[in-house]
Amino acid sequence: MSDVKLKIPISEDQPKPIIGVRYYQFLLMFITLIICFVMRTVLSVAIISMTAKTPPDPSIPTYPEWDNTDVILSSFFWGYILPQVGAGQLSEYFGPKWFLCGTMTIGSVFNIAIPPMAAAFGSTGVIICRVIQGLNQGFLYPSLHNLISQWSPIAERARVSNVVYAGSSLGIAIAMPLTGAIAASELGWPTAFYGIGGAGVAWALIFAIFAENSPTCHKKISKEELMYIQENNGVKYSTTKKVPTPWRSILTSLPMWAILIAACAQAWGGFTLLTEIPSYMDGIMNFDIESNSLLSAVPYVGQIFTGIAVSPLADKLIINQVFSTTTTRKIFSGLGSFVPALALTWLAFIDGAEQELALVLLVVAVACTSFVVSGFLINIIDSAPNHAGTILGLVNGTSNIFSILGPLTVGLLGSDKTDPILWRKVFLLAAGIYVACTGFYVIFGSAELQPWNDIEDEASQEGTKEEKNGSV
Repeated sequence: MSDVKLKIPISEDQPKPIIGVRYYQFLLMFITLIICFVMRTVLSVAIISMTAKTPPDPSIPTYPEWDNTDVILSSFFWGYILPQVGAGQLSEYFGPKWFLCGTMTIGSVFNIAIPPMAAAFGSTGVIICRVIQGLNQGFLYPSLHNLISQWSPIAERARVSNVVYAGSSLGIAIAMPLTGAIAASELGWPTAFYGIGGAGVAWALIFAIFAENSPTCHKKISKEELMYIQENNGVKYSTTKKVPTPWRSILTSLPMWAILIAACAQAWGGFTLLTEIPSYMDGIMNFDIESNSLLSAVPYVGQIFTGIAVSPLADKLIINQVFSTTTTRKIFSGLGSFVPALALTWLAFIDGAEQELALVLLVVAVACTSFVVSGFLINIIDSAPNHAGTILGLVNGTSNIFSILGPLTVGLLGSDKTDPILWRKVFLLAAGIYVACTGFYVIFGSAELQPWNDIEDEASQEGTKEEKNGSV
C-alpha cells in the first residue's frame, strides 16, 4: 500500500519553517523537469553535428550517410506513449517518488550510451536508446501531476504548475545553446550526451533523499501547513485504500475528451517546433550551429517568463471571482493555442531574408503555449484531483501519438529542409490543428469538480446501503 495514505503524527511545539515545506518540493519537481528535458532535447541539436560531413576535430565520429533523421528524432515518443496510463495508476497507488528516481536514473544511463551505440549500431543504436528513454520518461508527467495534486492548494495551483512546468522550457533553453557550443567545439557532440547523463544520475540521488510523496509523508512539515494543504487541494485521503478509478465515467466524460483533444493540438505543434526549430534555423535562416542553437533556445526562454508572469493572473481571476474556474481555463487555453496559430500562419509566408521577424514569430508561437498550463492542463486537477495521475497519463499518452506524427509528417511533406514551401506546409498544418482542437475544448471543456472524483467502489457502496437499511 502506498505511503501516500499514511499520516505522520506532528508535535504541537514543532518549529515552523520560514518557507513552507511544499515550496521545496516544488523546487525539486522543477529541477527534475529541467534535467529530463535537457536529455529529451539534446539530440535535436546534436543531430546536426552527428550527421555533418566535417567535424570540428577529426577524432569526432560523424554519420553523414544517415538519411532518417526525422525518424530518429521521433523515436523518443515511440516508447513515451506506452506506459502513460499504467504510470499514472502506479504513481497513485505506490506514490510517485521512486518512479521519478527510476526515470532519471535509467534515462541518464541510456543518454550516456548513445555515442557508443551510434558507433556500434548506427542510427538503429540511437533509436534503441531513445525508445528506452521515452519509456522511462512516460512516468514523468503522470508522477509529477500526482505530486502537484498532493502538494498544491487550489489558490496556488496555477502559479505552482507554471513554475514547476517551466522546468521543461528551461531545460530546452539550456540544452540548445549548451549542446550547440559543445558540439561545435573540439569536445564534440558525444560529450554533450555524457555530461547530461552524469548530471541526471547525480540528481536522481538528490531527489531520492529530499522528495516526499505527499504532505503526510514529510516529517518536518508543520501542522498548520499540513492542514492547509489537505483542506484545500480536493484530494481524498484514506488510511485504508486509494479511491478506485472510475474508468467508465472518465472515458464517457465530455470535459475529459475536451482536455484530451486540446492536448493533442499542443503535442503536435509543440513537439514539431521542439524537434524541427534547429533544422529550420539551419536550412532557412542559414545560421551556423552555434548561432542556431542559441537562437533556437530564445523561444523557450520566452515561454518560461510568459508562464510565470501570467499564472498569478489566472489564480487571481478565480479567487476574486472575476471569472469562473471554467471560463478562466478556457481563456488561457485559447490564448495558448490561437495566438501561436496566428504566429505560425504569418511565419509560413516569410522567407530567409526576414530573420528578425522569423525569430520574433517563433518566440511568440512557443512562448504563448505556456498559457495552457493555466488552462486545460491544470483543468485535470480541478476536475478530478483524486485521479490526476491516471488522467494525465491517459491524456499525455494519447496526445503524444501526435508528438510522433508531427516530426514524421515533416519528412512526409518533403525532404529538402532548405525548401520554404516545406516549412509553409508544416506551419500551416500546425496552426490549423491548434485552432480546431482548442476550439473543441472552448466549447465543451469544464473545470467543475466531477461527481465521480470521490466515487466509491461497488463493494463500498453496497456496504453503505446495507448499513442504512439495517439502521431503519
